[in-house]
Amino acid sequence: MISDRAGKYVMGIEGYKAYVPNKLPPQPSIDLNTELVSLLSLAERKLGRLDGVTQVLPNPDLFVAMYVHKEALLSSQIEGTQASFIDVLGATKEKQGIESDAQDVINYVAAMNYALERVKELPVCLRLLREVHAILLRSGRGSKKYPGEFRTTQNWIGPSGCLIEDAAFIPPTVDTMNQALTDLERYLHTDNGLPPLIKIALIHAQFETIHPFIDGNGRIGRLLITFWLCYQGILSKPLLYLSHYFKENRTEYYEKLMDVRFKGAWEEWIGFFLRGIVSVSDEAVSSAQRIIELRDLKQQVLVANVRNCTKHVRVLESLFVSPLITRLDVMRALDVSAPTATSIVDSLVGLGILTDMTPDQKRNKEFLFDEYFKILTHGTESVE
Repeated sequence: MISDRAGKYVMGIEGYKAYVPNKLPPQPSIDLNTELVSLLSLAERKLGRLDGVTQVLPNPDLFVAMYVHKEALLSSQIEGTQASFIDVLGATKEKQGIESDAQDVINYVAAMNYALERVKELPVCLRLLREVHAILLRSGRGSKKYPGEFRTTQNWIGPSGCLIEDAAFIPPTVDTMNQALTDLERYLHTDNGLPPLIKIALIHAQFETIHPFIDGNGRIGRLLITFWLCYQGILSKPLLYLSHYFKENRTEYYEKLMDVRFKGAWEEWIGFFLRGIVSVSDEAVSSAQRIIELRDLKQQVLVANVRNCTKHVRVLESLFVSPLITRLDVMRALDVSAPTATSIVDSLVGLGILTDMTPDQKRNKEFLFDEYFKILTHGTESVE
């Protein structure tokens, strides 16, 4: 230990040292130096611009719905999930026989949506974290790792299969963890004068240090960022997702958290966090603008090329909810016959709006709104 500003290791009766975090806020207080003040101002402006873009989106809920899917995939990929965006879209349609990797992502989407609705009636608290965790791990690989329950045994962080004596970090013991969670819950609702973006940076790092669940701590910690900011009214729509930034800078992310624990380097962590807000806000605004332009362009194509294109436009709108469709989806959405659905899909393929993803199949064919899909999937490719 170089500094005990954030906490310290304490020997327990079990014979190993576990970390005991200090209460937030840090002492000495956060040094809002020139660099941090400048970064904070930039991050607040970028976040404000991101929040403002929802006011000009033709249907912000469609954009938000797909962005939640993107965040779910990226956050799950950090934990080793191998599913792709197309896997998730296909699995969402099938509803059964879903591969465990895709199920992890679907659970994440459900957990986020639940949290965003729940904070309208319940403040961000330990109870809410347990409820969200229960949804996150309700099925798939994490279903046997005590969904919705804080851990009652010691855990540790290190290479897969390592013993506790070889761990890179040993979170608090169960007793210390429970007290730390109580302190964190109190801090969530304490106004100590710190700007909200700095406060949530502290909250995220503290939660990851406490590591209160057997599994899913990283995903819950990343979810917490977004729904706390929505709860505070900083965001009107859940459009800030740092998983892309954390994924691209995975090594630095873990190093900065470890430096907080062992060096008390809160300012360096906050700087990293704020740079992430700037980066992902810019990316989200760019995506939103490209989607607006794409929607307008494709509507113009339909008006110019299809007589009485009302049904075609409705299908186009549905593609902004899910860019992967089948003829059966069109039949159900429009309540039309199979020949009519086929005619509409064929027209969209002919105009270059849809791409046939299953050219060798005659039945159960799938079609992709490829240009929209490419906007959504930017950054979801594996990062070694």
